[in-house]
Amino acid sequence: MSAVAASRVFETADPAGAVVIAAEVCAGHDGAAELVVRLRHENGALGTVALDPQTGFDLMRAAGAGRLEALVGRAWLEILEGL
Repeated sequence: MSAVAASRVFETADPAGAVVIAAEVCAGHDGAAELVVRLRHENGALGTVALDPQTGFDLMRAAGAGRLEALVGRAWLEILEGL
């Protein structure tokens, strides 16, 4: 990769870190619903965060999301800052 191409990749890289790639409601170990958020980190690694119902609702409000699909593509740290 040339220095110019590498520079362009760096300039367009997402500095926000992890990005939400999916979100769904699943049954937790105690049977209560959980919000499961799947993340892709800037290094390509995948991760999962399971949130209890109240935290899940708080996260949705902080993100201004009325539907789970509205979380997809959002920077995880940006959403957390709203909590």
